[in-house]
Amino acid sequence: MLLITDQYEAFRWLIVISFITDSLDGFLARKFKVSSILGSRLDSLGDDLTVLAAIAGVFVYHLPFLQQHWMSIVALLMLYLTQVFYSLIKYQKLTSFHTYLGKVAAVSQAMFLVSIFFTEEPITGLYYVTIALTAIEMIEETIMINILPLWRNDVRSFFHAQQLIHDRGNSTTQEDQTMNPPVQ
Repeated sequence: MLLITDQYEAFRWLIVISFITDSLDGFLARKFKVSSILGSRLDSLGDDLTVLAAIAGVFVYHLPFLQQHWMSIVALLMLYLTQVFYSLIKYQKLTSFHTYLGKVAAVSQAMFLVSIFFTEEPITGLYYVTIALTAIEMIEETIMINILPLWRNDVRSFFHAQQLIHDRGNSTTQEDQTMNPPVQ
């Protein structure tokens, strides 16, 4: 709404607040151990909507920058759509892995997207770092979708996913299955 009504100052500060509160809610959920599958999904949705709003702001206020870097943006969009469609086909829902690399990429995205609204010129080096980290993170998640037979949230990395598969394969008794539940 702020973009449509051309309220740039309010928009850019709301983007900052959104990124900060997203960081705080994840930290508080882990600290007080109040995480849930629904909360994990909502967190992922909130992340995506915040980034989408910021990107919409970049379209409105920094279109020449996007036009200059359209090829890397299209490549990133293709990776994202591949990951989303693969997850929907395999699990019938979006992933909610919350990987370490995903967190690093999200911080980089937030830094770039906030900086573009508060600097004279976009920081091109930060843009390329953000694109690279995000691309690697999406590739990691796509590989994780491929190797994890069932949907599961909060899988911290490709190596964690491999360990979950290994542990599941080594569980031989009912007690083992209870202590090491199957990957979901």
